[in-house]
Amino acid sequence: MSENPTGSSPSLPASVVAGTTVVELRGEIDLGSAPALAVRLDALTAGTCPDLVLDLRAVSFIDCTGLGVLCRARNRVLHRQGRLRLVSHNACFLRILRSTGLAGVFEINPDFPAPVEKDAVIVPAG
Repeated sequence: MSENPTGSSPSLPASVVAGTTVVELRGEIDLGSAPALAVRLDALTAGTCPDLVLDLRAVSFIDCTGLGVLCRARNRVLHRQGRLRLVSHNACFLRILRSTGLAGVFEINPDFPAPVEKDAVIVPAG
């Protein structure tokens, strides 16, 4: 069994750069880690016009439960007139999105979109 830091840390830290919240996800996003991730993303998408970037480059596996969490976050963001962007260049993840019909649903970037950069203020989970 591989290490699953996403599931072991329900209080994932978020960085804020120029009004955009950036969350770096690691490990597996699956049945075991999805509930804690959903709680954290619900907190980050609770406000008006949330601008959220989820960095998925360090995610090694995602199952249908994980995709459901991403869809939930997207729906919450859109309902609040916000924006959700995913950062991934993983061919397997992109193929999963295409095969499930979700490729056109998410805004996907292979790297951080400008002006979002890695240097940021860390916002603790609260």
